[in-house]
Amino acid sequence: MERSVQPPPPKGTRTIELQLSLLEGNDRQAARNRARFKELGLSAINLVSSPGAGKTTLLERTLTEFGASTPCAAVVGDLATDRDAQRLGRSRAPVAQITTGSACHLDAGMVARAVDGLDMRGARILFIENVGNLVCPASFDLGEKMRVVLLSAAEGEDKPLKYPPIFKSAHVVLLTKMDVARVLGFDRAAAAENVRRIAPQARLIELSARSGEGIEQWYELLGTLIPKG
Repeated sequence: MERSVQPPPPKGTRTIELQLSLLEGNDRQAARNRARFKELGLSAINLVSSPGAGKTTLLERTLTEFGASTPCAAVVGDLATDRDAQRLGRSRAPVAQITTGSACHLDAGMVARAVDGLDMRGARILFIENVGNLVCPASFDLGEKMRVVLLSAAEGEDKPLKYPPIFKSAHVVLLTKMDVARVLGFDRAAAAENVRRIAPQARLIELSARSGEGIEQWYELLGTLIPKG
């Protein structure tokens, strides 16, 4: 088979190569999500962490306690099963499970479809529990108002240095499982310094969803996100 050869462009012409962002479609949907959340009077929070950092435990307690006075809803993503949605559903908040299959993150379209299936009437805060991963979610805007990254005492102090993009995108960093920090030899000061080094813009809160340490600071922060009116 002969290989076709493209002739050179005529003299005096310019060739302009257009490269569209692979994330362009996601960004357009994220903008639509953001507009929709605003219309519904919702503040959306994207929770991101490694697997096992405590997202679901924190969210379960938050929906039960904070959600008792402030109506909330949740969307939760995992590669398989609806176990987390079942746990969170005990709070009686509206919850939707997104099963991604092989996808290592949520995208704006997945969130939009999940919200379509929820009764959002009266809800003021939408929690989006992302797939456990510190890499892929960094690039995907979901239409959230706030991105919260969790770092647990079990992971070590150097995660912000190893995975800087996700921490650089954070509005808030939660140091979790602080009730076992001493047993694990977790250096709180070193972790905080690493967060400040990589993400100086982020508010830092230390807490334990089990013991309740620092949980009021978390609830106070959530209170500032409730849309007025």
